[in-house]
Amino acid sequence: MPETANSTVAKRGTRKERVGEVISNKMAKTIVVQIERRFPHPRYKKVVTAYSKFYAHDEKAEAKVGDKVRIEETRPLSKLKRWRLVGVVEKSSGVERVAA
Repeated sequence: MPETANSTVAKRGTRKERVGEVISNKMAKTIVVQIERRFPHPRYKKVVTAYSKFYAHDEKAEAKVGDKVRIEETRPLSKLKRWRLVGVVEKSSGVERVAA
């Protein structure tokens, strides 16, 4: 039976995907994406917000600071890069936020 694209994807397994905000694009072909995660504290049940930073490969330099992007897990590309840009979900308005 010849292999199709669907069977190879199923055999390889599913890759993790995350949606987050670009906080830096100063490196060549690399963006830094901040992912927000909200969960209840195990003991006190207060909703806690935790943030994680992921370095992602952006081949065409299409993501700008403030954009909401979708990234996908991939093979190690460098010391810190293990993700790649799938696409820009929402473009930023271009207005910078004021730091509190």
